[in-house]
Formats: sequence, structure tokens, C-alpha cells
Amino acid sequence: MTAQINNFTLTSGPPGPPCMVQHNAPALLFSPSGRLCTRNFFHAFNDGLIPLFITVHTIFPDDQDRVLVISGSCDWWARKYMDLLQSFSKHRIITLGNDTATHCFPSATVGLVGHGFMAIQSNLMANPKTLMNFHALLEKTYGQKRYPRNSHFTPIVFSKPRPRLALASRSGGIGRVISNQAELRQVAEEEGFEVIELEPKFETSLSETYKLVNPSHVMVGVHGAALTHLLFLLRPGSVVIQVVPLGLQWTSEVCFGKPAKEMGLEYMEYEIGVEESSLVEKYERDNLVIKDPMALQKKQWSTEIMNIYLKEQNVKLDMVRFRKYLKTAYEKAKKFMEKEG
Repeated sequence: MTAQINNFTLTSGPPGPPCMVQHNAPALLFSPSGRLCTRNFFHAFNDGLIPLFITVHTIFPDDQDRVLVISGSCDWWARKYMDLLQSFSKHRIITLGNDTATHCFPSATVGLVGHGFMAIQSNLMANPKTLMNFHALLEKTYGQKRYPRNSHFTPIVFSKPRPRLALASRSGGIGRVISNQAELRQVAEEEGFEVIELEPKFETSLSETYKLVNPSHVMVGVHGAALTHLLFLLRPGSVVIQVVPLGLQWTSEVCFGKPAKEMGLEYMEYEIGVEESSLVEKYERDNLVIKDPMALQKKQWSTEIMNIYLKEQNVKLDMVRFRKYLKTAYEKAKKFMEKEG
């Protein structure tokens, strides 16, 4: 991944080519390369947008502007997230791959500051912020936008005042697919939910996805990038149910469990049983893969081991057991609706 990141040499004063564009504001230069180029929605936020938010509020005072300078081989990344990127600066964003002019700045900050998986640690920031502040930025950027004329999504009209459940879907051979998702949807509807399935295409704009997720009272999904959309939920008190496959307890907690709780969401965790994992069809029950995933991972958390749990494993929910979680979520959502609407 690091081979995709461009190297730069910073100079102060001459020698150098004459300035073609002179800026009064300092530059913030970063490269959306590496994992960001995989088009993975989780990495877009975890490795790019949240660190950008942290860096801006760590390096620059509130009243100081900055110019974003983006380098890298992923021009599509800047285009897709342009609305949000532009909220960090009043100046035009410079993408070096498309700009051949020589720009001069009074100073420059290179690279982004991160605080861990989906984390913003206010005690490490000169201008303390939290995930709630980041959500407020998302709301400011996308919350007031109308659907574009050529929208891929048709706005959903809910005919009855029922709690809305956003079902984060996974499909294809990517792993961690809920094989009985149709049954899950049916049971959720039986419990009283209005269900929308969330599986936006890459070309779907964030404003469209935001409009789909934002009004939902409950989000349900197996551990994966789609749960990053919990950042879009409108108000504290919304419910998130994360389905945790075998061997992914720690990852599920740090990537989505902890952030959900920090945002004031009602977080519920459904840890699947052995019989609900497709791995039992491939491995014996006394194999460490099944018997003790944590012990196996402590020995060696290699790409091979990681792929067993992330890519080889699918989930078939025990709907008798999972229905109880849906009932609890429904009760929470109804109370939430009575209080907040």
C-alpha cells in the first residue's frame, strides 16, 4: 500500500521555481492512498476523513483557515467526498495530479493525525472535539441537501408511523454475508419495523445515502464497512445492533461498538453461536478456529488467519434468538419516537 503514496521534498525559500500562485493561508497536505484506494467505506472515514477532522482541530486554531492540498493516485476519492472535504476550507481544494502550477504557502503541515479505530480523543487535541462534533459536521454538510435530480435512490415515504430499521446488507463473495437476510427482514417487519435495505453503490453520493440512513431509528448489520453509516444516524438514542461473527469480538467492539456508545447511540451486540457460522461446515469443532478463535489469533494474527474470519465466514442467524433482540430494539425505538418523533 505504501508504494501508492507519493514522496515530497519540502523547501523553504530559494532555490526553486517562481511562485505561480501565492497563498496567504497555510497548506495541509495529505495523500488519500493506501487503504483509501480500496474504495472501502470504513477506511474512507477511519483512515481519511476522521483523521482530517482531528488534524484540522489539532494543528489549526478555530479562526485560522487552511488550504487542503491532496496528492495521490485516487482522484475519485476527492471527487466522491468533495462536499465534506470542502467544509474544512473556504479555499478551492488543490489536487496535485490535476494542477501543474507552482503554489507557495507561508507554512505547510504534511500528513494526518489519527487516534485509532473510529476514534477522536479530545484530550489529545488543542481544540477538543468528539465524534458528536464530527457527526454535526456531517449533518451540516449533508443534512440540508435535497436529492439530486439524477438520484439513484427514490426518497422513501413511510405510510405509517412505524420505527424505521436500516438493514446494512452485504452480498457476493466478500464474506460475512447474512445468508437468511430475507427471513431477517420478514421477522423485523413482523415485529413492527418499516425496513429499508442499505447497500449503496459506489457511485451513490453521500448526500443520498445520508438521506436514507439519517431518519432511521434502528440500524442492523453484521460487522463490516456498512456499519460505518452509524455516523449518519440523526440523534442520540437511535439503536444499533451489530452482529458479531466468530473471532471478531475485539474488532467489532473497537470499530463500531465503542464509537456507537460514544455517540450516545443505544448499542446492542449480537454475538453469534457456532451453529450460526458457516465455518462449522469447513472446520472440526475441536479446531482452534472454532473452539477458541482468540487463542488462535494470539498465536498468529496473519493475513491468512484474518481472512478465515473476515472473508471465508458467512452468518445464518438463529431467528428465534435474534427476534428477541429485534423486540428489544422495537421497544426502544417506540419510546424514542414518542419522545423525539
